[in-house]
Amino acid sequence: MMGRDNSIIGTWKLVSAVLTTLDGEPRKLFGDNPSGFLTYTDDGRMTAIVASSGREPLSVADPNAAPAAERAEAFSTFTAYAGRYTFHGDKVVHHVEVSLFQNWEGTDQVRFARMDGARLTLTTPPMSIGGEQLVVQLTWERFRV
Repeated sequence: MMGRDNSIIGTWKLVSAVLTTLDGEPRKLFGDNPSGFLTYTDDGRMTAIVASSGREPLSVADPNAAPAAERAEAFSTFTAYAGRYTFHGDKVVHHVEVSLFQNWEGTDQVRFARMDGARLTLTTPPMSIGGEQLVVQLTWERFRV
């Protein structure tokens, strides 16, 4: 992918999310059946939303009134961020402007991009998750209405 690749524009549905240790051990990220959407617009904006499988509803309708442990669980099983994106060779860089994980705001999240028909695979460089260096690979399929 060079420059802004129009083949990436649109909405993508999450197919799989896998963590791999630097020793090559695969682990599931976000459970057995995660859900999510990734959208790229033609004016250079992107949004990513991913939820773990098996999320339990909060015990109350008001998320601010839910017990702290429930809110912590909800936070740790969901991620969302948005901003601009640019291409650099085979990399797409997400320039994060807003994020559930506020530490990502103002950062550049690099993803190695590979297209295979209606599938898009994004792979991170090694990153620290839970105190380990891991690579995250998310596979998305073009969303059709």
